[in-house]
Amino acid sequence: MSQIVIRELGLQVYEPVWRAMQNFTDTRNESTHDEIWFAEHESVFTLGLNTAPEHLLDPGDIPVIQIDRGGQVTYHGPGQLMVYPLIDLSRAGLGVRDLVTALEQSVVDLAAEYGIEAASRSDAPGVYVDGVKLASVGLRIRRGASFHGLALNVDVDLEPFSRINPCGFKDLELTDLARLGAERELATVRDKLLPHLLRHLRMDQALSSVSISGVPTSLQSPE
Repeated sequence: MSQIVIRELGLQVYEPVWRAMQNFTDTRNESTHDEIWFAEHESVFTLGLNTAPEHLLDPGDIPVIQIDRGGQVTYHGPGQLMVYPLIDLSRAGLGVRDLVTALEQSVVDLAAEYGIEAASRSDAPGVYVDGVKLASVGLRIRRGASFHGLALNVDVDLEPFSRINPCGFKDLELTDLARLGAERELATVRDKLLPHLLRHLRMDQALSSVSISGVPTSLQSPE
């Protein structure tokens, strides 16, 4: 079984992390270990490849970036846990649908730990509680490997979501774990989510040897 590297990036500006994911994917080879990056971002709206202009209503002072994942417009900001699986899908024996399901079901299982009944939807990727969106999924597959990933609302200012049609849905409501009475600390959520994620990725054999590493070299500031 290939080793997997887990990285905790902390609070980061969005674009350098996106560029680092691209670089990792474009330069990896058959011996490159898969990685999962956990991060939190400064406020930003990201426009997926399928975003229609009318879904960006009033961004105001929040930056807007056109990126290369699938899907529509969404918001990232402090208090939201980002999960980026950088995985060689063929080597892992996973299809794209398997990866989406793994991300979604990991959040469903995490929510269940807090007594919250969450579910995915066949018509719109993500995880919902009583029709209100808790987590979003958007991926890109290049050279047989995945990047981008999951955005899980932990303790987020939800006001920026009112400036867009989230994921292309007008009047879609958003929630977070804090509002559901579950958890406010991102590190706690990360640690609880990781075992579920590795299990659904069929990588749970690696759980006993997983350690949280720092940011990749491409994101480190020069001395």
